[in-house]
Amino acid sequence: MTVRIPYADPAAFGGDKLDEPLPPARFAYDRHTWKEIAHLLTNLPASVFGFVYVVTMLAVSGGLTVTVVGFPLLALGLLGARLIGKFERRRARRLLGVRIEEPSPLPLRKGGGLVQRVWMALKDPVGWRTVLYDGMRLPWGIATFTITMTSLFVLWPVLPFIARGLTNVDRAMVRGLLSPSDELERRIAELESDRGVVVDTAAADLRRIERDLHDGAQARLVNLAMGLGLAKEKLLEGQADEHVAAMVDEAHGEVKLALQELRDLARGIHPAVLTDRGLDAALSSVASRCTVPVKVTAELGGRPAAAIEGIAYFTVSELLQNISKHSGARSASVDVWRAEDRLLIQVWDDGRGGARLDGGTGMRGLAERLGAVDGLFVLDSPPGGPTTVTAELPWRERTAEPRRG
Repeated sequence: MTVRIPYADPAAFGGDKLDEPLPPARFAYDRHTWKEIAHLLTNLPASVFGFVYVVTMLAVSGGLTVTVVGFPLLALGLLGARLIGKFERRRARRLLGVRIEEPSPLPLRKGGGLVQRVWMALKDPVGWRTVLYDGMRLPWGIATFTITMTSLFVLWPVLPFIARGLTNVDRAMVRGLLSPSDELERRIAELESDRGVVVDTAAADLRRIERDLHDGAQARLVNLAMGLGLAKEKLLEGQADEHVAAMVDEAHGEVKLALQELRDLARGIHPAVLTDRGLDAALSSVASRCTVPVKVTAELGGRPAAAIEGIAYFTVSELLQNISKHSGARSASVDVWRAEDRLLIQVWDDGRGGARLDGGTGMRGLAERLGAVDGLFVLDSPPGGPTTVTAELPWRERTAEPRRG
């Protein structure tokens, strides 16, 4: 099974999907022909409504721009034009088979005050393109309605060919004026998705740290404080016997366990070996804790940015944990290298295979975390093995860290 999560695939981040395949036009009337005829006949009422809406909106809001009411009315009109555009895209999808994704919604709730929200709506390219679309469609709507109605009675044998030609013009107009703004809209959708992934990941990490502190080191320190308090009371009472020594010895053991848990927690946040010695040494360290023999090869020629280095480390760490727990492998390997402006990671094992993104082993979370930084995640794990995971990250140069005073 091979699963690919691309970092620049338009369909993955809200880009246009492929249109519905259409059969060639022919003399016989099929369902595609009837859908095209229905679209041409509904062009007239749709274009009349859109034209009246646009003219009324521009006339009223334009006439009131001398007051403070005009610009908010124009902003509301553009938001209404977005709804008309949504209806037209849905009509084109159902009747013409044109697969066009919806544009990203305006983030009005995060736009600040009223003035900022009005300005955001006024400069909305989606709304203005819809206004242009509705403003120029009335003559075309009248023409397509007239030609189609006439052809139904006079030219009905060749109407499928006429309908195909007219609807191809409609398809071009919808794609040109009502589709998202290509790279800009796609990038907005991608960034919105990535932001949500980053926020969710950070929240999950904070909850994990809080849980580990509460259930581990904090509980041990509480027991330590209680034990030392009891020992102190007995010492004050003059009972310096073996029982007090045992209590102090137990408290000493609690201190060592608490320190070990704090070290493990700090390693889970950001291991010291990664900061001090880089990715090669850190991966060798995490590979030594794997229950399967792991061969690590790193050819980097330098160190990437700290954030990229950390993501690479935790990606390999989680993959090796999956190998230890689920793979049943006898050997594994980790290869890390730099190819121009990309950091590439490949983790291989000879286990039973069958890993999936939705298999509950954290693969989906890794793919989302890599996607949040324009990364790539490829999983190849056929049943029976072997499993190969390839990850790519953008190589960002490491900036000089400030010296600690």
